[in-house]
Amino acid sequence: MIQTKLARSKPEEQGVSSKAILDFVNGLETEELGVHSFIVLRHGKVIAEGTWSPYNEEHPHILNSLSKSFTSTAIGLAIEEGKLSLDDAVISFFPEYMTDEIEKNMANLKVRHLLSMSTGHDEDTTPYLRRSNEWVKEFFNIPIVHEPGTHFLYNTGATYMLSAILTKATGTMLLDYLEPRLFEPLGMTDITTTTCPNGIHFGGSGMRVKIEDIAKFGLLYLQEGVWEGEQILPEHWVEQATSKQVCNGNDDNDWAQGYGYQFWRCRHGAYRGDGAFGQFCVVMPEQDAVVAVTAGVMDMGDILNLVWTHLLPGMSSMVEGQQSDLDSKLASLTYDPPRFITTSPNSHRWSGKRFEAQENDAGITAFSFNFDEDKGEFVFWDPEGDHKFKIGYGEWIESEYIIAGQEVKSAISGTWRDRNTFEMTLRLLGTPFCDKWTCDFIHGAVRINVSRNIWTVPGLSDMALVPTLIGYIH
Repeated sequence: MIQTKLARSKPEEQGVSSKAILDFVNGLETEELGVHSFIVLRHGKVIAEGTWSPYNEEHPHILNSLSKSFTSTAIGLAIEEGKLSLDDAVISFFPEYMTDEIEKNMANLKVRHLLSMSTGHDEDTTPYLRRSNEWVKEFFNIPIVHEPGTHFLYNTGATYMLSAILTKATGTMLLDYLEPRLFEPLGMTDITTTTCPNGIHFGGSGMRVKIEDIAKFGLLYLQEGVWEGEQILPEHWVEQATSKQVCNGNDDNDWAQGYGYQFWRCRHGAYRGDGAFGQFCVVMPEQDAVVAVTAGVMDMGDILNLVWTHLLPGMSSMVEGQQSDLDSKLASLTYDPPRFITTSPNSHRWSGKRFEAQENDAGITAFSFNFDEDKGEFVFWDPEGDHKFKIGYGEWIESEYIIAGQEVKSAISGTWRDRNTFEMTLRLLGTPFCDKWTCDFIHGAVRINVSRNIWTVPGLSDMALVPTLIGYIH
């Protein structure tokens, strides 16, 4: 029978101090680290879990680069099936793109170099790939500066190439390949990903996975590839993938402990898959533990520091339990909506009016507001039609809409900051992003400035951002 839910237990029953977990959770909130959900596993059982409202543990969350560890797993399975090997030349899979110049440039690049981020490039290849409709061909045109295997450089384009190789070698897309081999045995569902213009799964980013399924993935590696008594991932692959394959620095931090095959080594004998803005699957073999996290934070290291400061010692030194306090805390996790100021005496001037938008990157042509007594509504028009989302007053209201061609599910709340300034907070569920829309109404016009909780790199962000939107009453 497929295990769809992990077993639950109490911290002290698995030798962990509930006070340590409570201190960890309090630390996350005190430092305002923007964590959305977490799970702590010990001895194969969930001993603590929490999700901050309006986020939902049943909603898949964007993994960003934690996707890379899943791609690595697929490569390990394909190697075991004899579909490819670590020492296969990358160019051997794509003879259709070969020229004398490409063969010379890529002659020594092997699958193992893609896995260990030691391709020899001087910069991440991803921005170059995104400028083309032929990502594989574009990758081959980017010069290799260092001898492959000698120079670490974090390179999401390398992971995309692993996905492309898997597709070429097996005739199956990445997620389709993992479905019967990983997702079904572990009871993982509702997993999606982004693709390149040719439909190849991105591999290096873009996957969406539920928090408990992240924890299951970590547990599979902790158990050296065994799941419910069956070896579904080769033990030797787990060892290779999570061992130091290349040096990535000499500092005493969690990004300089060595890199494996799409896994980072950590301090304290641990290793992890991670993704931008706080997506973590931390495996702690010495403690027989896993910590899974989804979040929206700029400095990811702050979360790991709290793991080492609170959870790690709590697994070896029992302190008087605080289970009831922990239970109360976990049951009350929430991000409060903005405090609602009842109304503005000027709201009737703007409610129901259609504003024609100036040219903007989002392609929005017009928009309007409706300020009812119990909730608000924002409507915008673009070439695809009209889109509406509800705005809670002193509460979160969920809406689904399309912006910049992407489907977005948000929890939204709004308040008047003064008689002519309305502020909407949009928590983009399943992503690290929280946007604040400040709407300044001036005579017959409105200017909307959008700020985001975290900085994003142009061309690499999975979600669009509207920095400024200006409209005039039509």
